[in-house]
Amino acid sequence: MAKLIYAALASLDGYVEDEDGDFMWAAPDEEVHAFVNDLERSIGTYLYGRRMYETMMVWETDPSLSADSAVAGDYAGIWQAADKVVYSRTLESAPTARTRIESEFDSDSVRAMKDAAESDLSIGGSHLAAEAFRAGLVDEFHLFVVPIIVGGGKRALPSDVRLELELLGEKPFTAGVAQLHYRVRPT
Repeated sequence: MAKLIYAALASLDGYVEDEDGDFMWAAPDEEVHAFVNDLERSIGTYLYGRRMYETMMVWETDPSLSADSAVAGDYAGIWQAADKVVYSRTLESAPTARTRIESEFDSDSVRAMKDAAESDLSIGGSHLAAEAFRAGLVDEFHLFVVPIIVGGGKRALPSDVRLELELLGEKPFTAGVAQLHYRVRPT
């Protein structure tokens, strides 16, 4: 069975966006981005909400991003090679290849995807990830803590879920970002 993995860049106080919806303070430098690339090579399917998908689809729709650096080009290839499932009630079609739209997040369907998958799945977007956490679907997560306090905004982790975790690893980066890798302990 494949794992469902959540990864997020978050402020030290636990937000993926500030109160104005800005997240550019979390943009990874080359060192962090290269590390993320290596983590995501094992991902066969990305699960996204509409907003996260619209943020990420530029890795296919904007070729200038992959021209910025070898690391960005590498990530564009990783992203384009994976399947994408977008949960949205408003999107009717997707401008990227290997992408399908589902109107509702269905935990049984995601369990079936995990059971059938040969590669791990990744869930992106804190709201969608919160649904997966509540349903007991998330197996592991990587939290990249950015050295900034933003004081409020969109939370990286749900506030209404309690889980026992096992630390699998941590990695500090030169610019002060710290990666924490956890596994959810079965209950």
